[in-house]
Amino acid sequence: MSNKTYNILKWIAIVGLPPIAAFVGTVGTSIDWEYTGVTVTVITAIDTMLGAWVGVSAINYKKDNE
Repeated sequence: MSNKTYNILKWIAIVGLPPIAAFVGTVGTSIDWEYTGVTVTVITAIDTMLGAWVGVSAINYKKDNE
């Protein structure tokens, strides 16, 4: 994975998706949106997957540079 890709995925996983999930959860609940829970679950699952990819990439990078 290139440094640019890593940095983009890391930003999305750390800064991008968590506030979106919080926003959807808060606003969706306040307006009684039927799909709030499902949407927050999907966003959180995507965020978890991206975090795992970024973590594995960081571990592999460290192994290669030791």
